[in-house]
Amino acid sequence: MAPEALARRLRAGDAASVLDVRDRPEFESWHVDGRRVTARQVPHVKFVAAGATGDATDPLPDDLSEPIVVVCGRGAASAEVASDLAAAGVDAVNLAGGMDAWAETYLAEPVVDDDDLAVIQYQRPSSGCLAYLVVAGDDAVVIDPLRAFADRYVADAAARDATIVRAVDTHVHADHVSGVRAVADAAGARATVPAGARERGLAFAADLVADGDEIRVGDATLTAVDAPGHTSEQICLRLDRAGDAPSVLFSGDALFLGSVGRPDLEAGESGARGLAERAYETLHDRLLALPDDTILAPGHVADVADAGGLDGRPAVYAAPLSAVRDLDVLALDRESFLDRVASSLPPRPANHERIVAANLGTATMDDETAFEAELGPNNCAIE
Repeated sequence: MAPEALARRLRAGDAASVLDVRDRPEFESWHVDGRRVTARQVPHVKFVAAGATGDATDPLPDDLSEPIVVVCGRGAASAEVASDLAAAGVDAVNLAGGMDAWAETYLAEPVVDDDDLAVIQYQRPSSGCLAYLVVAGDDAVVIDPLRAFADRYVADAAARDATIVRAVDTHVHADHVSGVRAVADAAGARATVPAGARERGLAFAADLVADGDEIRVGDATLTAVDAPGHTSEQICLRLDRAGDAPSVLFSGDALFLGSVGRPDLEAGESGARGLAERAYETLHDRLLALPDDTILAPGHVADVADAGGLDGRPAVYAAPLSAVRDLDVLALDRESFLDRVASSLPPRPANHERIVAANLGTATMDDETAFEAELGPNNCAIE
């Protein structure tokens, strides 16, 4: 099975049984996951031993229903196990390329696709990271790009007869290595980051945007909205469209479809409550003050099966702002919100300190190190 096929299957909400034949530490640190996924780990060596005794199905967990997708690191050991299981009558397939290929899987779906404006959402199912390409006329802007896919954005803009003029980050990311500089270099574009990144130690040349600043893309305009909380410098970008068409809010990690951004990745637990206070003001005074039909386009998705929140775009992770107003965390009063958001947080993203340093330009990572550093769930939400 191609990893793209598995991603689309999970995105559609279909159930999947996954047999992971890597060692336990590798599985526990990161594996194919989701509420519709039943994932079990049995090391490859157990299947080798079982095959030697004549019954390759002995190590197979009883609670994995068929068909079973067999996974390993690069697809070789899992191909062997899947073949042996299939020969024994089990409906089993190999995930081609293994977890390496899963990490490289990147889907693109239109959020808006009008004659004069397109908004393309990029989805990385292995981590839940979302990025966006806005195309208007001959110009394009990419928002929250990943370095691993810098060439993809440039090629996709060119396929629409457009050139990327800006690569913009909504904040200093802690879960993936930013692609703003790589895209700028590849496309001859301008790397753009929030002005507050200077206070965090920004060490490379970039255009700075602050609240109210406008970024032109063709005849369209992206307006920066100050949105601290997840980080001190976080901005959102509001794309206003012609006529009565609803605006699109690229919310970064300020607001997701089912949660809000955690406040502890920049200042640690000691500074979390202060940023949570700012998050409360961002959410209630700025973002929730926007019209109900505003399309919320977040920076992450928690579960691959959460697509379909936008009518007419069932394969995208976006929804009208009205659909998220009733989130439990948004109904809390200020003190209850602070208590909830600043405590009992999940584990931080793997290698987050190294990734932040790379994204500020205070440290360097080669492509291979960067790819390995960002493997795993993003964990940027409070839950």
